[in-house]
Amino acid sequence: MRKRLPPVPEYLLRRPRRTSLLVACLISSLALSACGPEAGAPPRASEMVKVQAVSFQPIARTVSLTGTVAARVESKLSFRIAGRIAERKADVGDHVKAGDVLATIETPEQEADVQSAKASLQAAEATLVQAQSNFDRQKQLIASGFTTRSNFDAAEEQLRTAEGSVASARADVGTAQEQLSLTVLRADADGVITARDAEAGQVVAAAQTIFTLARDGARDVIFDIYEGLLAEPPSSERVEIRLLSNRDVAATAVVREISPTFDPATGTVRVKMSLIDPPAAMGLGAAVLGNGKWAARNLAALPWTSLAAGEAGPTVWVVDAETKAVSQRPISVDHYGTGQVLVSAGLKRGEIVVTAGSQFLRAGQVVAIASGDPS
Repeated sequence: MRKRLPPVPEYLLRRPRRTSLLVACLISSLALSACGPEAGAPPRASEMVKVQAVSFQPIARTVSLTGTVAARVESKLSFRIAGRIAERKADVGDHVKAGDVLATIETPEQEADVQSAKASLQAAEATLVQAQSNFDRQKQLIASGFTTRSNFDAAEEQLRTAEGSVASARADVGTAQEQLSLTVLRADADGVITARDAEAGQVVAAAQTIFTLARDGARDVIFDIYEGLLAEPPSSERVEIRLLSNRDVAATAVVREISPTFDPATGTVRVKMSLIDPPAAMGLGAAVLGNGKWAARNLAALPWTSLAAGEAGPTVWVVDAETKAVSQRPISVDHYGTGQVLVSAGLKRGEIVVTAGSQFLRAGQVVAIASGDPS
């Protein structure tokens, strides 16, 4: 028979619960103390930046472009008939006169046509002589009454037919001789050969370009410029042109022609300018430098390092002179230069702009200003 154990006192049952509660309170106090500020933590240092005061001054925009000297008129010379080139008598760089022979093609076929046309002409002329003699005899006989009117009319008809045959044969001779003359390619004006597209022995088609001739006379400068320059032309119609290999050689040019279309591959527009009294050193194909100037405008020049990107476009960071807090300001850029940005609006004279160290800035942040030029 089992014995019943005596009941456990109530104070013993409550003691573990009080101990657990005490431990829980101790852990909570430690956790809360860990979440509080660390005693003795150093304050966060201000971001070091370099700045520049905004200053507006008249700045004239200048654009330099590279171009080439070309002839005002260029001719594409070609044979008017097909054939095989027999001889080439000119090369690139040669100066030729109007009428000079540049190339010839083989002529056996054309010479045979000329001989055949001449033979046909001789036969037609012999027939004409016979018809003329027959007509003269019939004319005498009808006057004497020894022939009929029908015989006289037949003789006259034969004479007119023979005369037509002679005229046709002479035209054929002229055509054959013209075809023979087309086997010789001649310069159509004084100038310089700038390109050669065929060689001796090559079979060429009619109208296929053989030479390119730059005619003597007026000279142009050809530039391929980006389209934005056309929106606001320079203040002067005259552009200074200097030889790229020797800047002391200079001339003046004016715009003569602007292409109505642009090159989709490069996004540029071809502009041709007339050279005014170019020096001899500015020959065909010479590389030149053109300098265009615009009217001066009040602009603020800032280093390119000061430029930042905003939601609406380019911005800069402006430092408050009293609190040293920064704010982001949208600006209007007139144009970009080498290592600098020319600002037309969005800033005031005397305002302080961050020129270096803006990568980690946020609105309202207090900064420390470093001395020295922006890096």
